[in-house]
Amino acid sequence: MAVVRWAAPGGGGVRHRVAGVNAIDVIQAKRDGHRLTEEQVDWVVAAYTRGDVADEQMAALAMAILLNGMDAGEISRWTQAMIDSGDVLALGDVGRPLVDKHSTGGVGDKITLPLAPLVAACGAAVPQLSGRGLGHTGGTLDKLESIPGWRASLSEAEIAAQLADVGAVICATTPTLAPADRKLYALRDVTGTVESIPLIASSIMSKKIAEATGGLVLDVKAGSGAFMKTPDRARELAGTMVAIGAAHGLPTTALLTDMSVPLGRAVGNALEVAESVEVLRGGGPADVVELTVALAREMVALAGITDVDPAEVLASGAAYPVWERMIAAQSGDPSAPLPVAAHVEELVADRSGVLTHLDALAVGVAAWRLGAGRARKEDAVQAAAGIRLLAGVGDAVEAGQPLLELHTDTPEKVAGARAALAGGVLVSEEPAARPALIMDTLRS
Repeated sequence: MAVVRWAAPGGGGVRHRVAGVNAIDVIQAKRDGHRLTEEQVDWVVAAYTRGDVADEQMAALAMAILLNGMDAGEISRWTQAMIDSGDVLALGDVGRPLVDKHSTGGVGDKITLPLAPLVAACGAAVPQLSGRGLGHTGGTLDKLESIPGWRASLSEAEIAAQLADVGAVICATTPTLAPADRKLYALRDVTGTVESIPLIASSIMSKKIAEATGGLVLDVKAGSGAFMKTPDRARELAGTMVAIGAAHGLPTTALLTDMSVPLGRAVGNALEVAESVEVLRGGGPADVVELTVALAREMVALAGITDVDPAEVLASGAAYPVWERMIAAQSGDPSAPLPVAAHVEELVADRSGVLTHLDALAVGVAAWRLGAGRARKEDAVQAAAGIRLLAGVGDAVEAGQPLLELHTDTPEKVAGARAALAGGVLVSEEPAARPALIMDTLRS
């Protein structure tokens, strides 16, 4: 490809473009429903990353992609261009097969916390690069930062060393991993283009492929508390990501799971850590155990481990010492008391009957309003804030019985949390059952 150089208007330095490719042509092509060429995709992603394509131009292209979509070839190429914008993890031989997991996020979704040490206890290595929460869905790093001393940022050498020693790492993504995604995600967040499946799928998969593991398991959630509200949309996203994995030589499995009801009985950072520890010690809520085991089985299968049953390992408590070592390796104190909220209130049943509705979105927004989440990425979170669920869907309850505990350090936030829960927690005379947790499995 011929590359030309020209002086930017106003003396802003020298910029580069590929001869015959420019931002307006790329925008117009997708606006008019055409397929982007590999050259166009490569150029526009690289040019945007280095600042040669303006935010308003990439916003227009993102909207065109949202409206007109991309075919499988375009999505694969877009993903590769995002990977090529940065570095690929070079972890070397850590003495175990590498396998990774990603969840599209939900309310009470603390599965990464027990899952990583469980899979490590089964003989694989899990480099779990995670993020912080925004809005009603919690972030894995926020949860772990409620543990005294724990640090999220590790160098590539520290990640490799910990994988070799412990078998599990949960940490912040490295700054050089798919930088195009970081820039584009921030733009999509403020331009109404977050919902584009091609852009969601390439965002997730570019980072996961750049981690250079031998297999990937996806937990794609559907329901009120999930990003994808319907099973059909969740299935489309899962299928797109599985196809990207296959195109890039990364064996990928996706589980479609329900997020109409919160996962587990704890929503909030320190509360979810405590529940995860219960699971690692062989107890904990049945749904958290079920999903942890299901994901672990898929991960160890992709790692080629066939002589270990994660269910037996988890029930025995054998994964808990791995958790302790993982936390200690990142300067955390696994035996230290977790933060406790200064103020706790109960929400009680207004009648006797059966708890028939416990809406994940309502609970997630209430926990966020109590201080467990953030509205902007720079906001702080309260480690102890959140909600404990004292009853589950299908449970018989009596009038006045506590259904939820609201935890916060700022009591003035409780009224807003109660307002968010109005209509989201219902008791009636009709029996009810929670929807199936695992709806389907897709494999590459």
